Amino acid sequence: MGYELTRPAGHTSWRLPPPREGRLLVAPVFLLSAARSGSTLLRLILGSHSQLYAPPELPLGHMRVRAETRWIQTSINALRLTAEDLDHMLWDHVLADALARSGKPTMVAKTPSNALIWQRVAGCWPDARFIFLLRHPAAAVASLHASWDPSWHPGESGSLAEAISKGLRYMTKVEEARRALAGFTIRYEELTANPETATHRLCDFLGVPFEPAMLDYGRFSHNRFGAGLGDASAKIRSGRIQPSVPPPRAADVPAALRDICATWGYLKPSEEPALALAREPAFDAAQDSVTESAGGHSQA
Repeated sequence: MGYELTRPAGHTSWRLPPPREGRLLVAPVFLLSAARSGSTLLRLILGSHSQLYAPPELPLGHMRVRAETRWIQTSINALRLTAEDLDHMLWDHVLADALARSGKPTMVAKTPSNALIWQRVAGCWPDARFIFLLRHPAAAVASLHASWDPSWHPGESGSLAEAISKGLRYMTKVEEARRALAGFTIRYEELTANPETATHRLCDFLGVPFEPAMLDYGRFSHNRFGAGLGDASAKIRSGRIQPSVPPPRAADVPAALRDICATWGYLKPSEEPALALAREPAFDAAQDSVTESAGGHSQA
């Protein structure tokens, strides 16, 4: 018979243990993509599954706990917590509460700006699963530029050069996450051209059975549209998966996007480089075909 000696909590040498690593939200799914890459469409498809809850956008990086005074910082330090710990507790509680109210077992969180903080997301939920959604970078930037709304982006000019810079920043982070994290990569073009096959494969990755009704997302009342919640264009509101807009010719791809296009397999090494941004009129013409369908004001 053995004995274990422990100090009671009131012992003079007792110290508060470090915070627990466990989370309320178990094995969440995060959809990482650049802005205007079809993430709202994929959210609607996945959210139409009986076991998957995919709420509208929630930019976690914008949701922080304020602990700015000397008094609260002293208290937090005494509890062996950091400001990041508090943020993660807040994120976890908000998403876990939303999932519990949905009545479904699995959270699918979609917000393009979460790709910018992918390291923090992965650190907050070590058991998280990741979906990487890719779209032709030039097509995504064209849609981002066409959908720009000054009321949602104060301080920005709305120029094409600005859209290219912003789009590339998101794409670079998505590629960083793809290289660092295990996950499933799906292309917007594949999803729209052959939605049943693409969704079947995605369901296999998530460990849920494919449900044909997912592809008819317009039948479900859970789909919320509105400014700030993702794409709210007439195309997405139609409730039907529609073919993607053809991408620009290789010669018309902006120079700043050529490397990421090649990395993602949208340009072949043999294709001649385009001129720099001075050749943007051809790229502007390609945007005309997406302007009609770009009605959302978020980064989705």
